[in-house]
Amino acid sequence: MLQVSNLTYRIAGRLLIDNASVTIPGGAKTGLVGRNGVGKSTLFKLLCGELSVESGSVHMPQKARVGQVAQEAPGTQETLLEVVLAADTERTALLAEAETADDAHRIAEIHTRLVDIESHSAEARACAILNGLGFSYDEQQQPCSSFSGGWRMRVALAALLFSKPDLMLLDEPTNYLDLEGTMWLENFIARYPYQVVLISHDRDLLNNAVDSIVHMDGGKLTFYRGGYDSFDRQRRETILLQKKAADKQEKARKHIQSFVDRFRAKASKAKQAQSRIKMLEKMQPISVLDEGSGLELHIPQPVAKLSPPIIKLEQASVGYDDKVILKNLTLNIDHDDRIALLGANGNGKSTFARLIAGRLGLMSGDMTKATRLSTAFFAQHQLEDLMPESNPIEHVRPLMPGALESKVRARVNRFGLPTDRMLTPARDLSGGEKARLLLGLATFHGPNLVILDEPTNHLDIDSREALVHAINDYDGAVILISHDRHLVEACADRLWLVADGGVRNFDGDMAEYRKLILKGDGSSGPRAVAEEEDSEKANAQIRRKEAAERRAKTAPLKKNIETAEKDISRYQKYLKKLDALLADPRIYTEAPHKAKEHAIRRAAYVKVLAETEEKWLEMSAELEALTGG
Repeated sequence: MLQVSNLTYRIAGRLLIDNASVTIPGGAKTGLVGRNGVGKSTLFKLLCGELSVESGSVHMPQKARVGQVAQEAPGTQETLLEVVLAADTERTALLAEAETADDAHRIAEIHTRLVDIESHSAEARACAILNGLGFSYDEQQQPCSSFSGGWRMRVALAALLFSKPDLMLLDEPTNYLDLEGTMWLENFIARYPYQVVLISHDRDLLNNAVDSIVHMDGGKLTFYRGGYDSFDRQRRETILLQKKAADKQEKARKHIQSFVDRFRAKASKAKQAQSRIKMLEKMQPISVLDEGSGLELHIPQPVAKLSPPIIKLEQASVGYDDKVILKNLTLNIDHDDRIALLGANGNGKSTFARLIAGRLGLMSGDMTKATRLSTAFFAQHQLEDLMPESNPIEHVRPLMPGALESKVRARVNRFGLPTDRMLTPARDLSGGEKARLLLGLATFHGPNLVILDEPTNHLDIDSREALVHAINDYDGAVILISHDRHLVEACADRLWLVADGGVRNFDGDMAEYRKLILKGDGSSGPRAVAEEEDSEKANAQIRRKEAAERRAKTAPLKKNIETAEKDISRYQKYLKKLDALLADPRIYTEAPHKAKEHAIRRAAYVKVLAETEEKWLEMSAELEALTGG
């Protein structure tokens, strides 16, 4: 059980957490929600002891291991698999001690504990986690230094998941994941055997992976049972009841005040008037919860409607330098298409988006665009293109030469930026405010096609919902890349799968796509359904890939089986030596203490041998199931 009691904390004099209390049951999977800036990450730092509380307390089970994601995995020569395995510090220490220990009792204790913590399956478990987060078996053997910061963040997340802390704190874990990795993580958290507290703005993750919500608002913490939709419904019902009670109280207040105003001066009614004045003084105003930000986003409508298709690709190939990423692209994009691109990171989704946006040229084939086609392109890396010293008004004014200040401010407001933030330099805007400003600038002139590459990374739930409405109110074409499944389901009419060097239509819905992701290893997504004319070729390719995946899955298992077989052989040799010593009758008369020691060691080795043989049988059965015998 995690208990926060009367917690208060200030930052630079600002009261962030105000005498807040909440109790979270042991083993619960809890989503911590609230608008950006309310103090969710600060609360995490208080929970794990990085910050000292001003007053109040935080209680959790004694000796509970608390884990959270490191900034990123180190850029060393250690392989990804080694970094993840090292996260289990107990196993690492035991294996190191086993190399040097010479006391039989301690050796037996070490091996018994290794069996208890399932050390034999550690590599297989670590491989499965890395696989689920998007790393192939070959990539797992590569050094951390060969991966970028975003990918090393995934390794850091994998290390935390592998270490299995008693309380796992996850702060926006999907920010560096693609849709496939997010789906895998959602399934992992839902099945995790210990307590999880999760900060996220991903609605589907909060609906499917957690069983309770803690809402942080106004410095207070409120516990709700159920997922995000259940919390949202309960909160709206509470707000409605509070509004009714507040309205009723206000009517009563006006009625009493009217009586006081009419009869205060009359001697015959003075006593009753005084009584009602005291009633007014005792009436505490009923506070009504904040309904939400009321944020609205707008994407300007296309200046001109174009005849379909607005883009036509024929046998097109695209890539970088001499490396082809996508090939044989034969696709049409119409003026009102809503297309979501599916597929794991690294398969070419952003490459395809950059091609359509005109940021990349073709290597071969043809691309025909409609005359007067206007395209807006939004990607997270473009946040760096904002002028850090300029405020939102100064970003917009050059786009509206000669316009009145009031009109410039009105346009900035349509970006979802309130009046009190319009004069704030871009460097001081929050990540969500920067994203809304960039989206407004990119779509300023009413494009025919809007391309959005991970637009939700810095947006809270209110902003994401506002983006859903903005996309659905927009009449032009949209191409969307996002790990937010709710956004995809709410906005996309067509799903295109980017995989195996191509882009193909995916006929199923997101529920089917999720099943396919979780059925596989999570690293590369489902296989695209091949066209009928080359189905035989596609099926052969699928079989080859499935065979490679089976090899990737069975390799760690085979290694663990070999290790177990070596351990069994070693324990049998120890037992054979001990049996020979104990078979000599002289030891019982000449050195009885030695006989006792040998007997104790023999019992310990017999126990460890039996446990190791049992694990070997289990792994052998698992290997047979994977390989079909």
